[in-house]
Amino acid sequence: MVTIPDVEVALQVTLSNEKFNKSIMAWGVEFSDLTCVTPSPRWYGPDEEGRRLMKVHCFSRQGTPNYYMRPIEGSVVKVDIDNKKILKITDTGRGIPIPKAKNTDYRFEKHVPPPYMEPINPISIEQPKGPSVKIEDGHTIKWANWVFPLKPDQRASMIISRAMVRDQETGELRSVMYKGFATELFVPYMDLDERWYFRTYMDGSEYGIGVLSMSLVPLNDCPRNSYYMDGVFVGVDGRPYVQPNMICVFEKYAGDISWRHSELPFMDSQVGLSGMLMVKGVPYENIQQMPLKNAESSPLVSENIVGVVHDHFITFHLDMHMDNGMNNSVVKVHLGKEESRFPRKSYLRAIREVALWEEDAKIKLKLYDPSEFHVVKTLGRSRLGNPTGYKVVPGGNAASLLDVNDPPQIRAAFTNNQIWVTPYNRSEQWASGLFVCQSKGEDTLADWSDRNREIENRDIVLWYTLGFHHIPCQEDFPVMPTVSSSFELNNFLEVNPILHAMPNFEKDLPVLKFFLEYKSLSRHIDAELA
Repeated sequence: MVTIPDVEVALQVTLSNEKFNKSIMAWGVEFSDLTCVTPSPRWYGPDEEGRRLMKVHCFSRQGTPNYYMRPIEGSVVKVDIDNKKILKITDTGRGIPIPKAKNTDYRFEKHVPPPYMEPINPISIEQPKGPSVKIEDGHTIKWANWVFPLKPDQRASMIISRAMVRDQETGELRSVMYKGFATELFVPYMDLDERWYFRTYMDGSEYGIGVLSMSLVPLNDCPRNSYYMDGVFVGVDGRPYVQPNMICVFEKYAGDISWRHSELPFMDSQVGLSGMLMVKGVPYENIQQMPLKNAESSPLVSENIVGVVHDHFITFHLDMHMDNGMNNSVVKVHLGKEESRFPRKSYLRAIREVALWEEDAKIKLKLYDPSEFHVVKTLGRSRLGNPTGYKVVPGGNAASLLDVNDPPQIRAAFTNNQIWVTPYNRSEQWASGLFVCQSKGEDTLADWSDRNREIENRDIVLWYTLGFHHIPCQEDFPVMPTVSSSFELNNFLEVNPILHAMPNFEKDLPVLKFFLEYKSLSRHIDAELA
């Protein structure tokens, strides 16, 4: 992965270069206001073979903590970090002004409330008897009938392992999943400019999703009664360090009806995207000034700033173990249209097909050619004789549209399909490969799956990729609102498990009563209420 010393070397070499410093002074930027970063250390062709290269891009933080919104566009430095040498300085953006700091500060205390913005009152979830979540040994989560260890991870951010659920009918503790985690986060930007084409990130394997995590803020990131978990990671010098409060565990009231006489699924958001746009400086302050082609592909989000179109793909590794059974199979349940003469013209028929080989389980989701996908225990049966297993229920999704021979897509070939199934192999945990930084995509999930191994009645791993296309809009500036999507695994238990959940009644919740006398209206009240 990219390490802090790697970044420090790239920045030291850049900032000590006389030509670079002269170019920054020509921009009129004070060095005390200069911030430089090293985006996306990628391999792009034979001229980058055998070298560890990083590109340095700089911003002005004058007047704002949100320096990403003030790029010094056109200034890119290519550094060989092993030889501590600059290979190329690009400074081609002289006609592009540095965007102004106005309206870029996202801090609440710096904002004057808009005149027509109604205030939103604080919201708190009542748990008068305390949370139902129990944490044992600092990492084992127990909630309702579920038990699973949760581990902060330097690369994946967090890993769920040995997940089990107690069957409400038999009382038996049944295994569900041996290991599940986000194995990679791929974010390619869609700009072919010399200063932009290389920005195609692998956040998990190049930087570490856990390493990039921030401490969660009580009452804002996580509600009351949350349990906070630290990550203990290893630095480049081999010493451990603590990443505090990087995970919080809590019960969430989603506002969904648990069940009624209806057959509508309610989806819980599993993945949420927010943060800063990666913006590009342009000479335009209004869309009328832009060439039509540019305005359509890179929307103007503020004066002299466009949001570059990009994708997000999160690939999950799901090593399912149903009822301690390591021998599982994948069943495609295809919905095919059949013609009819009377009284209907057509109907749908479910056709089940067991995937025998890896090639059979490379799935591209199709709206007009739909299927369900079941991971089943080969010999397991419910009391009605149905196969024991889990149904994969996709939510909103997006597929990669890049050419399969495009360098970033070669490295991210695991996004060529939304579903893959492979036989378990201890060395095949990371969809982008074990060593990814500046790799050429020679060790990805796509390469493993091309062996076309048997997957029927085997110890198998299911891989699911959840995608977002992001065409930035003006509301994404200066900080994006959260966008969520999800997928579900269900249909494992004998009956609907929510049927046994106790409903809530008014008597279960506390009623607060305050008796205040006129003479008591003093600081004492503030102390009591606090």
